[in-house]
Amino acid sequence: MRFLEMLGRTRLRHRRKAAGGQRDPLVPAGALAAGAALVLLAAISPGAAQTIGENSAAQGNQPYSMSVNSQLVIEPVVVKDKQGNPIAGLTAKDFTITEDGVPQAIRSCEYQSLQKTVTPAVPYKPKNVIIYNKLIRTQIAPEPAGSTLYKNHRLLALYFDMSAMYPADQLRALDAAQKFLKTQMQPDDLVAILRYSSGSVDVLQDFTADRDRLLSILQTMVVGEGQGFNQTEDDSSASDVGAAFGQDDSEFNIFNTDRQLSALQTTAKMLGRLSEKKSLIYFASGLRLNGLDNQAQLHATIDDAIRSGVSFWPIDARGLVATAPLGDATKASQGNASMYTGAAARAMMTDFNQSQDTLFALAGDTGGKALLDSNDLASGIVRAQRSVSSYYILGYYTSNTEQNGRFRRIKVTLKGYPGASLDYRQGYYAGKVFSKFTDADKERQLEDALRLTDPITDLTIAMEIDYFQLNHAEYFVPIIVKIPGSELALAKKRGAAYTRMDFIGEIKDDYGGITVTNLRDHVDVKLSDQTASQLAKLPLEYDAGFTLLPGKYTLKFLARDNETGRIGTFQTGFTIPNLNKDVKSLPVSSVVLSSQRVDLKNAIYNAVKAKDEAANPLVQDGWKLIPSVTRVFRRSQTMYIYLQAYEPTAPPIRPLIAFVTFYDGAGKALETQPLKMTSAWTSSVKPMPIRFSVPLDRLEPGNYDCQVTVLDPEGEKAAFWQAPMVVLP
Repeated sequence: MRFLEMLGRTRLRHRRKAAGGQRDPLVPAGALAAGAALVLLAAISPGAAQTIGENSAAQGNQPYSMSVNSQLVIEPVVVKDKQGNPIAGLTAKDFTITEDGVPQAIRSCEYQSLQKTVTPAVPYKPKNVIIYNKLIRTQIAPEPAGSTLYKNHRLLALYFDMSAMYPADQLRALDAAQKFLKTQMQPDDLVAILRYSSGSVDVLQDFTADRDRLLSILQTMVVGEGQGFNQTEDDSSASDVGAAFGQDDSEFNIFNTDRQLSALQTTAKMLGRLSEKKSLIYFASGLRLNGLDNQAQLHATIDDAIRSGVSFWPIDARGLVATAPLGDATKASQGNASMYTGAAARAMMTDFNQSQDTLFALAGDTGGKALLDSNDLASGIVRAQRSVSSYYILGYYTSNTEQNGRFRRIKVTLKGYPGASLDYRQGYYAGKVFSKFTDADKERQLEDALRLTDPITDLTIAMEIDYFQLNHAEYFVPIIVKIPGSELALAKKRGAAYTRMDFIGEIKDDYGGITVTNLRDHVDVKLSDQTASQLAKLPLEYDAGFTLLPGKYTLKFLARDNETGRIGTFQTGFTIPNLNKDVKSLPVSSVVLSSQRVDLKNAIYNAVKAKDEAANPLVQDGWKLIPSVTRVFRRSQTMYIYLQAYEPTAPPIRPLIAFVTFYDGAGKALETQPLKMTSAWTSSVKPMPIRFSVPLDRLEPGNYDCQVTVLDPEGEKAAFWQAPMVVLP
């Protein structure tokens, strides 16, 4: 009998009315998913013990009730003897579980008996060719109450990230999946097929053992959907004719890596509704954290997978790759000095390694293994299949009911079996809730969220970090945050007249881990009917500024909608270079792309103090340049480009020449006239401000690479900067 069903028989929720003794139908706790809150109503009568499952009437027929929140924790445990064979026949009395050192009462123990995989399996030959209709769903169906549908079965989810694979890689992944289903699938296997494309996770087929249906679903998947062109380079390896963006040109979906990791997180939560062990085989052509890396989303994805009992088994669909130092014929030339200094070759190798590092991290932190540099992609599925052997499912109600998001360490021991080995997850992160806090509670909750290693990613955050040299030692570092306004419109739906956005952040030195500076601020956003309608289309932008020395830093930034309690976390490492040491090339600051300048009198932001405004080079003549974090523009807009060049060792100010070039898939699409700059600000570091205003109506809608070139003819130096961008109609 299923252990959840047994729990449902022992823990029932009743409600006895004061008159007539009637009660509602029984609601079994077994219908709840793992980790869900279980509400129990119990009676308290003077001098009587607590009765679980029924409320007794007190004096005067006045019912008393008590609500108790209990969290059901499910822990899969693999038990093997010295020879590596599974040990069967154990009961709950044979195990001991502690959570943070506190013993827990085991309420259920169920054995999942799985046969050993046979290699090779008998090749499968379908008797009849049946084409099934592909019914797309958004959720994995939970196991019906009292059912043994998934008992003694191995759950394998084939997940195809179409946005992270080129068409050739998609074809190899689909062929590998078909090969596994035809030659390696075992009787104990239940397989599901999921696809991520066009910004959503689709369940093409729920868990089933019907190989005809599974093969038919794979045959209906279109090779080439999702385009697979999300791998954008922003370093020396970038091509002059890039146009390497994701399939979705909406502003925030351009940050494909965050969306891909968020999709994996959604899938892990979806699979967490099942109590058995789940293996997610993730097909992708690498997964590189593009642009400014948001490590918080990577951590959140891994934490939710551990919490849901899901192990990731990534498979690099590129297979064994051997390319020329500067790329093969599918990649255009870099077209700058990095081709001759070796920087382009090093950047290309670094990009490739980083794309595999993320896959390796997803696997290693969730109990799986990544298949890299192998042309036998089906073997990666077989490794995931063999990793799941017979195991026990232990269930207990944790004695720690606090929803504080902290890590809870689990230890499982076995009595009377010396030499036996146990394999289980070492802990999990508790849930996090936002209830009716006081102002002090909300402040403490936000500070705790900043310190937690388990980040919260309910809100989408995009960020840009720039740097400008103030003097020989210090740099002004503005940060710009963008949040989709549609995610804040939820507060309006609840009837709120306004919402308050709280911001908190800190910057730590990577060398010593010391907090260098921090931030605490808030912004009130009115939610009138007109404003709420605009929030669905326009993002909320926020900026702040810091003064830092050259070095490596880590920034952790949190934003919270104070009305709904939703929190977004952005965490990244960044480097402030020492431009005084750059003697081979022309030192330049960050390059800012913008489509908006605002009057400071009308600015709604209050984090940047007056002293920072005076040092902020983006503020000129009472107007502030707002960087475009997502680098998405429209043809009707004018693009403002700003940067600074420095000549710290030049006795006189030498004239500089700068121009901007836009490349599309066919080559050079637009190039501005060269500008000759001879004037500079009065400063000890002699910054040369460089400004461009480029009307975008001369560009057709599409993806482009924007390249800024700055030349120092007298000093025989140059600087190149390149980044992808999108022009919308």
